[in-house]
Amino acid sequence: MSLTGKRILITRTRRQASELATQLEALGAIPILIPTIEIVPPASFAALDAAITRLSTLGDKRFDWLLFTSANAVEAFHSRLTLQATAPSDAPSPGSQTLASAVLQSSLQTNSFPGDSSLKIAAIGPATAKAVQQIGLTPQIDLALIPPQYTSESLAESLLPEAPGKSFLLVRAAEARDVLPEILTAAGAAVTIAEAYRNQIPAGSIPALQQLFALPENHPDAITFTSASTARNLFALLEATGITLPTHIALASIGPITTQTLRDLCHEPTIEARIATIESLVQSLLVHFG
Repeated sequence: MSLTGKRILITRTRRQASELATQLEALGAIPILIPTIEIVPPASFAALDAAITRLSTLGDKRFDWLLFTSANAVEAFHSRLTLQATAPSDAPSPGSQTLASAVLQSSLQTNSFPGDSSLKIAAIGPATAKAVQQIGLTPQIDLALIPPQYTSESLAESLLPEAPGKSFLLVRAAEARDVLPEILTAAGAAVTIAEAYRNQIPAGSIPALQQLFALPENHPDAITFTSASTARNLFALLEATGITLPTHIALASIGPITTQTLRDLCHEPTIEARIATIESLVQSLLVHFG
């Protein structure tokens, strides 16, 4: 089975598109990279800076769990941690209190947080877990949990036995759904939310989409959606440019949350990956076109 000659639009960020594009090219497809999201800083780093300080604090105020719901959250967290650890000890961090730079430098050097040997990490899926490993937080800190399904609902269900009386730090995007903190809070947990980044629509994607849909022979055979944001943003861009999506184009969703977002936008997905991974999305495309 192959995807020879199939034109497939990838809507991920420019930096993240390469993995999917490489797999599609290996199967003979023609990837078209037009990002519908880009990662930018949050409106304020105050909550994240305060959480990093608390991670480096001994005693009862420390967190029991550190939760990541995307690889972007892991990378943004690590960037902020690195910035604070290398900042002068007497320099206030933007938008928040001065952080204990010496403590954080030690944390980075040992890949752990002082006094928090009991800190556990939960990642929403294997891609996020890989990002945690790449920034060096394991094996010194326990990557204790990956849910059976890679959704906030499944992560919350897996964490329910741990919830009562425990303290959770959730590092996430500014636009994330509240299902995870709501479920854990209802189960007796204390959840601190730290926004680490925002998703926004890249301005340069509008002319690229206009060119792509200008002629029928340029149209993609399929469009891949790897998050709810990619779906919302693509259709916002199409609406802004007055483009009506041709009905023959297959819409490929990475999982149930993205599928529901497409349905909310009145677009039924043609394909849904069996599990929410890039590999499974590619296999689903193979099955569909094969």
